[in-house]
Amino acid sequence: MSDVRTPDPGWFSDEEFQGIRQRMPILYVEAVPVRVDEEGFVTDVGMLIRVDEYGEMRSALVAGRVKFGESIRDALTRNLAKDLGTLAFPRLPVTVVPATVAEYFPFPGRLVDERQHAVSLVFVVPVTGEAQPRQDALDIRWIPVVEALSESVDREFIGGRGGVLRAALATIAHR
Repeated sequence: MSDVRTPDPGWFSDEEFQGIRQRMPILYVEAVPVRVDEEGFVTDVGMLIRVDEYGEMRSALVAGRVKFGESIRDALTRNLAKDLGTLAFPRLPVTVVPATVAEYFPFPGRLVDERQHAVSLVFVVPVTGEAQPRQDALDIRWIPVVEALSESVDREFIGGRGGVLRAALATIAHR
């Protein structure tokens, strides 16, 4: 038996991915973690706290690429576990119909992702467990829905993602 690891067939090398990013849109999933009360109303919204390239604390959504051959549901599950930890216990939607779709461009004037043109399916996902941020997230901050819907929260996000958050939250019932 060989010790040579075979590359993940659903993933590209860094060089391949850079070339692809420059030539075609990349599919992502994003999730807005929420807490829900016993009547099914969303009470709080979870925002990941990350440090940007300038050393500033910024808010972020759960996000990640969809691998080749991976279902949307599996990509959502994988990225939730990657960003929130395995004890978050997200309750995935019955169907994989996103709350909204966001399209990011590598130039200003729209939603911005300087690296690429990306299309993101955005889901609102109730979380019942204890989120323990992983990867490059430092923490998760839970805020009331009303505060998350305010324009002041927009400044905490990069590239217009605060508007994506508000668009996703516009599809849910809250108090």
